[in-house]
Amino acid sequence: MTHHSAEHRDPAINECIDNCQQCHAICLETINYCLTKGGKHADPQHIALMAVCADICATSADAMLRGSQVHSVICGACAEVCRRCAESCASMGDDAEMQRCVDICRRCADSCQRMAA
Repeated sequence: MTHHSAEHRDPAINECIDNCQQCHAICLETINYCLTKGGKHADPQHIALMAVCADICATSADAMLRGSQVHSVICGACAEVCRRCAESCASMGDDAEMQRCVDICRRCADSCQRMAA
């Protein structure tokens, strides 16, 4: 039986898990922020994209934690969703909360892209 605890995993995988878990949390927090702010921030497509991003980040982290061989497929999709989410958040203008989401989405996209390769 293969043991998949953190100390036995590739450090790059651990980093990607951390990024996915952080991105999941920050997307959820940013959804709350956007709904409170209203206007263009509360646009249904923007909210939906952040929600899907949170979901796929959680799924991606879970797949890596489980040591599943399909994690590369999920990570590839996660990278694409994170990139789109970063673009959507960046389009909201100069806003520290949105920038926080942009930064983690880009970081997560980069690490997921490496896992998918």
